[in-house]
Amino acid sequence: MSSMDFQSLPCWAKPELPCAACRLLHRRCTTDCMLAPYFPSDNSDKFSVVHKVFGASNVIKMLHMIEGEWREDAVKSMIYEAYARVRDPVHGCTTAIFYLQSCIEELQEQIQDAERLLLESQEQRNQLLCFLNQPFAPAYEEMSGGGGVENGLFGDSLMFMDRAYGFDSD
Repeated sequence: MSSMDFQSLPCWAKPELPCAACRLLHRRCTTDCMLAPYFPSDNSDKFSVVHKVFGASNVIKMLHMIEGEWREDAVKSMIYEAYARVRDPVHGCTTAIFYLQSCIEELQEQIQDAERLLLESQEQRNQLLCFLNQPFAPAYEEMSGGGGVENGLFGDSLMFMDRAYGFDSD
């Protein structure tokens, strides 16, 4: 194996660098080490926390029970839970879960409020469009004397304003 080929290998596949799990447990890291892909030698702190919370044998047992394509997600979850348990030994990650659930509830309320406001504004828009699209009723034209601004719907109010403020319309 040339030095170029050796450098392209992941750190857990290099024979002289044991994975973080084997290094912490003082084991010889083999090529079929189950923990090596998930805890490379440069991430020893992650395995240290996971080992402290779950124990190495329990981590290996859990990984054996999970199908291969889901193992990486399971390890990420174990790492998250281990860090949460170290930060909060009593509640662990449930504090974060409860916080996120309350955020979801608050956002759902905001969505409901926004939907209600949207429906109200759509109803107002529809009412305004119906009002604007209606032609002037003949009753208004008959009462005002036949249309036009001077004699139409606005003519009476303009005449009233002229008389009220002392303007002569002649």
